[in-house]
Amino acid sequence: MSITLDGQNLFDSEQFEIQIESSSRDSMEKTICGLDGVLSIDKGKRTRKIKQTGTIRAKSQLKMNAKINAIENLIDGNSHTLIDDRAREFENLRIDAFKISDERESGNGICCDYQIIYTQLAVD
Repeated sequence: MSITLDGQNLFDSEQFEIQIESSSRDSMEKTICGLDGVLSIDKGKRTRKIKQTGTIRAKSQLKMNAKINAIENLIDGNSHTLIDDRAREFENLRIDAFKISDERESGNGICCDYQIIYTQLAVD
């Protein structure tokens, strides 16, 4: 199975990892006259960070540039959907950072390592 971001097959599924942080919670603390201490109001789950690392492969520099540009165009503040090779679906992802490193020639083309940091805006 392939890894897709908004239905686009941009990543190599052989060298791929997703690290999921736990979701955070928010609360509000208020002091109330006549109450010794504070009143803590739980506001529920908030966002969580998801980090994706792996390798992008392409048969030419032109195709590699097209894949990189497609990912960079998704850094738009909108929410996106990532489906991994185990059919796990991560919805409501905002792409916060995209980093390319170690671009090199590979057996039948070009490959490079990447890291994407997402914020999952709504966690069920």
